[in-house]
Amino acid sequence: MPKIIPNTSYYHNDTLISGREIEISHTDITNIRPATTIVNNQSITVPGFIDLQIYGSGGRLFSADPTVESLTIMEDDLLKKGTTGFLACLATNTPEVFNACIKTVKAHRTFAKNCLGLHLEGPFLNPKRLGAHVPTFVRKASLDEIKQLLDFGDGVIKMMTIAPELQDDEVIQYLLDNGVVVSLGHSNATFEEATAAYNIGVQTTTHLFNAMSPIHHREPGIPTAVFSHHKAMASIIADGQHVDYEVVKFAQKLLKERLFLITDAVTACSTGPYQHIQKGNKYVMPDGTLSGSSLTMLEAVKNCVSHCGISLKDAIKMATQYPAGLIGIENLCSKIAIGAQANLVVLDNEINLKEVIFKGETV
Repeated sequence: MPKIIPNTSYYHNDTLISGREIEISHTDITNIRPATTIVNNQSITVPGFIDLQIYGSGGRLFSADPTVESLTIMEDDLLKKGTTGFLACLATNTPEVFNACIKTVKAHRTFAKNCLGLHLEGPFLNPKRLGAHVPTFVRKASLDEIKQLLDFGDGVIKMMTIAPELQDDEVIQYLLDNGVVVSLGHSNATFEEATAAYNIGVQTTTHLFNAMSPIHHREPGIPTAVFSHHKAMASIIADGQHVDYEVVKFAQKLLKERLFLITDAVTACSTGPYQHIQKGNKYVMPDGTLSGSSLTMLEAVKNCVSHCGISLKDAIKMATQYPAGLIGIENLCSKIAIGAQANLVVLDNEINLKEVIFKGETV
């Protein structure tokens, strides 16, 4: 029997279509038609969320416990919260930790649910803009090292954050030629250096405003380069801690479809180089340095609507269509249409989670 989402609304070509029911057979949406019964408290159905930068969930920090069990726990916990696709993120660490995480993702990919691969945030960063990253492991990339890393990764490394002002152009080009999304981050690049990086193909920017050269009226910095470039995208952490909500609002007005949401979420951890301690709705290192967030993607969407004056339509796109398009999965995961894969989140009128559907099945 087909599964039916009754009496719901959804966005189609930026218009909210109300009073519909969505039919799902197996893994796909097979019909969208007028609902048989219309009531006032109908739901809104949106695509499943895509998080391109998350370190931990379900009490597991992947780099501290790089096992299939840990990754599976993250997958299940994130699915329950509406994230139907994510990149597990690794901060600057030892080669041994990187290799262990890559090995685990490769071993798990045949059985993977919503884990789409890895985002390596480091170690090829600028020591002047490390934030919570451990400086011991930071270094400049060599082309041979990048070749070996991607060979060992065997396709699971989907995204890499680098400081392009410290890397050779041949390194950046090799990453781009091999299908890795390159993100400018933890960088002290000038406006000119950042613009040059975007011009040679660097696609996006990691957690806009955090750990990067700032805007100054005589030194425009990375954010101004992002705003000014016609293609450069950026992720942002909409928790009110990493970036003030007014700045999120300002950035979205300028960037529109080039700005997307990430959680940058971690979980409490007391072992290894990244020991995260929760303080309210944020995490800090033992020395008090701001580290990751405690966000979910749904909370980020709600914050955009409630605190940043961003429409629900646009906030949903920031959490679905835009990140999916960046990594090339928009046809699979970020639209509601007949024939599309049924990765869906059903919300009530207050933007609270009612149901998560992954590959046609209720989670």
